[in-house]
Amino acid sequence: MSAARILVVDDQPQIRRIMRATLTAAGYEIDDCKTGEEALEKVRDFRPDLVLLDVNMPGIGGLAACRAIRADTNIAIIMLTVRNSETDKVEALDAGADDFVAKPFSTPELLARIRAALRRVPAQSAPAKIHFGVLEIDFTARTVTRGGKSSHLTPKELDLLRYLTQHTNEAVSHRELLQAVWGPDYGDQVDYLRVFIKNLRKKIERNPESPEFITTEPWVGYRFNSPPAPSSS
Repeated sequence: MSAARILVVDDQPQIRRIMRATLTAAGYEIDDCKTGEEALEKVRDFRPDLVLLDVNMPGIGGLAACRAIRADTNIAIIMLTVRNSETDKVEALDAGADDFVAKPFSTPELLARIRAALRRVPAQSAPAKIHFGVLEIDFTARTVTRGGKSSHLTPKELDLLRYLTQHTNEAVSHRELLQAVWGPDYGDQVDYLRVFIKNLRKKIERNPESPEFITTEPWVGYRFNSPPAPSSS
């Protein structure tokens, strides 16, 4: 298996040098750049599997670059920033990032988060396309369609929805979802789930404020509900 390709985007040369040395030593293939504009070109040319993207950069900022990358691709994105508030995390995840890492961070933490962002939920021989009433989920095209309107899914939205649909009509705990989709180090990151569930509901629910498919199990987690079969009477 070839090494995963990682693009490091940061306006500080010393950060790029350290990240290049660290990630190369970990077995990844690395390229880097210093601006959001360059990042968009590198994504097309280098075709990375994952982008490490700094939030605060001149020109196109990290959040805008994240949205632009996400609009065209489903590659994994980890946002890097010196800020670590709840608002900052929500902004990064809403922009389409798969994860958020605050500076300064340790090498083991960064490598663990990279592995989590690159991992995929096994398909378990599930069909490439499934229907739940008016909802169609195409796991190959990474889309959900409802009422003729299609929405693209980010990699982690796809993995989360895949896991939920593999456990249809079951209450799945926060911890189980986090560890299945992100990995064993994420059992307590419930704020991640809230953001991703909110975004998934926007894409699949008729009324995201009153969900039919992804419902909350109070104090437990979430449940994906299959619609009742039509009455034969």
